[in-house]
Amino acid sequence: MLFHHCMSDFSKRLRSEIEYIGLNQKEFAAKAGIKKRALDGYLRAQQSMPPADTAVKIAAALGLSVEYLVTGKEHRRTVDISGYLQFRDILDDLAVLPDEILAPVKTMIKAAADSERRKKR
Repeated sequence: MLFHHCMSDFSKRLRSEIEYIGLNQKEFAAKAGIKKRALDGYLRAQQSMPPADTAVKIAAALGLSVEYLVTGKEHRRTVDISGYLQFRDILDDLAVLPDEILAPVKTMIKAAADSERRKKR
């Protein structure tokens, strides 16, 4: 029973992190170098934990540690965030906005970013 619980948490973390980086499942499977069918199984918690080499590929593609994906501990991104430092002042400003102002701003930013992503495909 404990294994199933861990697997369910693994699946939830995996799904959440894939959504966080903004890829669909097919794109993520390609980025991680794994089969989409295998990824589907991990996301549905129907397969056992991925083999170590696959878990390493998945974690690397997400910029996370394998430990975080398996246990939920040490949620440190391994991706270099130095390119995002230029947006620190904007993030500080967004943090003080009330939800009724922040929600439409987030929607606008998301729509613009999605449009740019489509152009690059």
